Amino acid sequence: MRLAAIDIGSNAARLLITEVIQDSAGNTTFNKLNLVRVPLRLGFDVFEQGFISKPKMGMMLQTMKAFKHLCNAYEVQHIKACATSAMRDAKNANDIIRKVRLEAEMQIEIISGDYEANLIYENHFAETMDKDHSYLYIDVGGGSTELSFFSSGILIYKRSFNIGTIRLLKNMVTEKEWDDMKDTIRAVTKGHKKVVAIGTGGNINKVFSMSKRKDGKPLQLELLRDYHKELSSVTLADRITKYSLREDRADVIVPALLIYINVMRWANADEIFVPKIGLADGLVKHLWEEVKVVAEGPGK
Repeated sequence: MRLAAIDIGSNAARLLITEVIQDSAGNTTFNKLNLVRVPLRLGFDVFEQGFISKPKMGMMLQTMKAFKHLCNAYEVQHIKACATSAMRDAKNANDIIRKVRLEAEMQIEIISGDYEANLIYENHFAETMDKDHSYLYIDVGGGSTELSFFSSGILIYKRSFNIGTIRLLKNMVTEKEWDDMKDTIRAVTKGHKKVVAIGTGGNINKVFSMSKRKDGKPLQLELLRDYHKELSSVTLADRITKYSLREDRADVIVPALLIYINVMRWANADEIFVPKIGLADGLVKHLWEEVKVVAEGPGK
């Protein structure tokens, strides 16, 4: 069965097309067929003006139509499209959802920050790790950061904070919001086993690629500090040319590193694993659980 997940974030929209194979023993394999990313950058409108402008609305509509065509080409059977922080805050979100439904024949669901955190840890990466540590998922987006804390295999705490890369670039994060995040992380992780971070999001994936680390190996907090110092000391143009970064990555990677560094520092985490999973992966797994129940019928 082919499934598609669409993640409409504050910085970019992503389409993940996956083939789901279930063997006779009930084991499920998720094979990624395609991942397409379009830098819509909705947050640059929303966090300043409170709504999505007509040009951005046009871009979004064209993107959703293109995603629909790709899904048709891949013979995708079920699609789940979700929007996060920027669309949560946009005053004209309902107008856009209606337009997309009418013109692209796709239904967008705006999800809460808590639900977003749920979908990230639904990838169950922490469950593959040793039991000698606690694990803190850190998902940094353009508009918000989702944290989920696990200890002894149990979800202890999850929360979404309105601290994101685009909000930071626009100087829209207050000292009070930083303090709230710091106090929360310290209180939640206190008294638990040594914390190891699990990082998701395009920026930490890019840092991991730049580090040339082997898959499965963690990044050290000190390395993140080094990258933050190095990248923030050069101009945006230099980041693009020297480090081969796209413009829509070069501006947000510095505030993203600041968020990861602060969260790790407050949780006393020295290293971060980067499994290269994200919201779209969690969405596909969630969609599979939904359609599997329908396909198998009641009582299964």
